[in-house]
Amino acid sequence: MNMLSALVSIAALALGALCAPHSDAGAAQEAKPLFDADDIAGTVRGAAGPEAGVWVIAETDELPVAFSRIVVTDDAGRYVVPDLPPANYRIRVRGYGLADSEPVPARPGQALDLRATAAASAAAAAQVYPASYWFALVQPPATTEFPGTGSTGNGIEPVMQSRTDWIYHMKENCLFCHQFGTAVTRTLVPAPAGHTEATDAWLQRVFAVGDDSMTAFMGMFGARRAAAMYADWTSRIAAGELPSAPPRPAGVERNVVLSLWDWAVAADGTPQFVHDEITTDQRDPHVNAGGRVYGVAQHAGKIIWLDPRTHTTGERVLPTAFSHGPLAGSAQPHNPMMDARGRIWSTTFNRNPGNQPDWCKEGSEQRFARFFPLDAAIGRPSQVSVFDPETDTTREIDTCFGTHHLQFGYDDGQTLYLSGDSRVMGWVDTHKFDETGDSAGSVGWCPLVIDTSGDGRIGDSVARREARGPTQDQRFEGFLYGMGVNPRDDSVWYAWYTDGRGGYGSPFFAIPGGIVRMERGSDAPATCRAELFVPPVDRDRERIAVFNPRGVDVGSDGIAWVAFGSGHLGRFDRDRCRTLHDAAGDGTHCPEGWEIIEIPGPQFKGVAGSGSTDWHYLVWVDEFNVLGLGHNVPIVPGTNSDSLIAYVPQQKRFVTLRVPYPLGFYARGLDGRIDDESAGWKGRALWANYGSFALGHREGGDGRTRLPGKVVSVQLRPDALAH
Repeated sequence: MNMLSALVSIAALALGALCAPHSDAGAAQEAKPLFDADDIAGTVRGAAGPEAGVWVIAETDELPVAFSRIVVTDDAGRYVVPDLPPANYRIRVRGYGLADSEPVPARPGQALDLRATAAASAAAAAQVYPASYWFALVQPPATTEFPGTGSTGNGIEPVMQSRTDWIYHMKENCLFCHQFGTAVTRTLVPAPAGHTEATDAWLQRVFAVGDDSMTAFMGMFGARRAAAMYADWTSRIAAGELPSAPPRPAGVERNVVLSLWDWAVAADGTPQFVHDEITTDQRDPHVNAGGRVYGVAQHAGKIIWLDPRTHTTGERVLPTAFSHGPLAGSAQPHNPMMDARGRIWSTTFNRNPGNQPDWCKEGSEQRFARFFPLDAAIGRPSQVSVFDPETDTTREIDTCFGTHHLQFGYDDGQTLYLSGDSRVMGWVDTHKFDETGDSAGSVGWCPLVIDTSGDGRIGDSVARREARGPTQDQRFEGFLYGMGVNPRDDSVWYAWYTDGRGGYGSPFFAIPGGIVRMERGSDAPATCRAELFVPPVDRDRERIAVFNPRGVDVGSDGIAWVAFGSGHLGRFDRDRCRTLHDAAGDGTHCPEGWEIIEIPGPQFKGVAGSGSTDWHYLVWVDEFNVLGLGHNVPIVPGTNSDSLIAYVPQQKRFVTLRVPYPLGFYARGLDGRIDDESAGWKGRALWANYGSFALGHREGGDGRTRLPGKVVSVQLRPDALAH
């Protein structure tokens, strides 16, 4: 702190002691927090004294976009909101067990003590609990009701073979779009008179949306039986049943600094759904230092951005020849990734799926098509595009395979690997494409084939469930989803959804699921090698350890981390495998490579097994210690719990960083950027997108009106008062 800042702090503290709203003149005086001319600081006190582990929220509408910064009080109830842009702010307190305080006006450089008030009741306190805690009051059918006996029996469809099937289906197909347990979802208005009426109201609620996928998903349960479960849930809540209370932030969780900006609002004022964000090259967090945060407004077909230095936003429409369905004319960018030059690559619909290029098909002379022709993409039938902010131009790359997520490799060709197909693993040699502009000469793919014969190459192969000879290899299928690249050997790892007929008894393709490792070798496709690893499961289907692998990432130590929608984190160490020869071709040959770790969170009512009501969309490994918890720390989004959850392997503990306001924080991917190595915690941050498909479901929404999405910066200070 310089002398001027120190004088400002002393003067501001003296002024605050005289005129701070809600100050406690008679309270014991702790050491006041030091702060600068661009900070707001003080102490939060309740009736019993200082309030530790509660949030102080500073928000303003005076910048080009709405902005807020959030911190947590220390053990003595003290807080410092650091480095605020010049503006008038509204300051409030939120904490578990408290009533939200009335906003107090303040400006940077001001000392401001705040009064906290206990919530009037347990019900009032619970209104700010994460959605996952309310979702935990849902009671799935008992294990004895499975397998379902259909509409003439217990109302559960026979496809539901176990309660694990039911819970997987409920989480994957509801939480995929939005949080469940928010005020909008846990309330029926007007309140039904009885259980039958509530069941009818739930059916009407689902079918009135007009979403074919929602009605289809309800039908897979047995629509009326599922509606009855939700009716029981909302009726019990209406009668006064409450969830357990989450813990307040503790320890290092109190050192967090959260910054939130509105973004992705179209010129006509319409908020746009943003699927994901990117700030840097994930192989080098110094790329784009201090620059824009980019995102993809999927349905609008745009690249969007926020400049956090100027608090301004912008957008560009991506070109497309796609002309089918309700999203005709939209490139539908799904997942962005930044290269070493600061360009934004994303998976996009550049053309109609039926217009597969001839060079992909049987009879083509294209190298990979000769080996394994693709008459159509099986999966997400999109392609790739790259936006260059420096030239404000976009180029399109055609692919034969489906595309979804993407990650850059560590080779000289700057290979961009892609998931999104059910039969092959695909890539783009971006260096070659930059030189030639030729898609056919720049893309490649390997079929999903396990070397069951053990001869070290892809030979003659057969599909699963077909008779296989001793010299033949095993083909397999399944959707490849979230992915990562191993910095040690450039192998590519994918989360894998099976086709559901792998012998574990479930008809659903993500029970238990697994991960796939792919090496191209020196002469792809002939040298391609795929390995499948399925987590160990108890063959009693009611105690399947995990299900629904959605994302995988790999740190510099070569450890693969897997986010499971069941509420688990998987750690896989290939070096522990006693054998890498998967003679059976089912991925169960290396149970010793797995460690399954239960992520903290409440479980559904009446369910005793491990897991939770949270749902972890993807996983990101903090290879470069951007956050400050250590190198190679895996972090998953608590998509239903307003949080990012880090696991510190050396200490075998979780750190939960909540985004408490507005309620409804829904993140998918994230990344970390270092803007200034010399600036300590201030020069680095994690970045995540705040936005579910249902833009009206978050706090302040009515379920219908679209609210702006947000981009979120997450920083950890060395202590809760660092400024």
